[in-house]
Amino acid sequence: MTEPSNSLSGKVALVTGSGGGMGHEHAVLLAERGADVIVHDLLVDGANETADKVRATGRRAMVSNVDVADLAGIAAMIEQAQSELGPIDILVNNAGISEHCDVHEIDEAGYDRMFDVHVKGSFFCTQAVLPGMKAKRNGKIINVSSIWGMTGYQTASHYCAAKAALLGFTKAWAKEFAPFNIHVNAIAPGGVLTPMPIKVQGMEKIRKKEKLVPLGRWAQPEEVSYLIGFLASRESDFITGQVISPNGGEVIVGI
Repeated sequence: MTEPSNSLSGKVALVTGSGGGMGHEHAVLLAERGADVIVHDLLVDGANETADKVRATGRRAMVSNVDVADLAGIAAMIEQAQSELGPIDILVNNAGISEHCDVHEIDEAGYDRMFDVHVKGSFFCTQAVLPGMKAKRNGKIINVSSIWGMTGYQTASHYCAAKAALLGFTKAWAKEFAPFNIHVNAIAPGGVLTPMPIKVQGMEKIRKKEKLVPLGRWAQPEEVSYLIGFLASRESDFITGQVISPNGGEVIVGI
């Protein structure tokens, strides 16, 4: 029987920041479609919960709680993952933090941490999985940016800039890695109903923002995961270097 075109059977996926929110949903969906998953998050309990759900699908899971800004820790995680599960086929650079503040409120530590998690972490996770992907001449790398990385916002300029940097990585890596049949794409979600924005902004503010979206609502996390699953599968084998924004029509760019 021919496997479905979205099947990830036999694949190994690393989803950073998958101990909650969108990352949790991404990891579980990839497992449901057949992938073994490295569940990564600083939140130990959240990572273990996600790993349990991955295993409940019948797939294997490995848990890592290293900091994505810790290069030695990342290298050790990849080495362990390759030993336990095999070479990594799919990398989802999802780990992220959020902070709503004006420029004068951003100190050096907050600025550095924002770029360490989003930019440095994504860069060196990609660098770590690349040799295995090149050896197999196959791979899928998905960078999780944000609508704000495309448009900016009136607060959180360090977050906007860090998310925009991921778009630059996507475009450059797509060209650099194409000779090895490694596809690199980015998603730039609009509002998604996950615990982080709910905690930072509150539901009252979110409901007001939803009224500005043509479809009248924010996304459910699994709606973003469906896009991750597509970009991780062979259904997207002729797509690379692209930024896809599931945002309900809030921002419409391009031609």
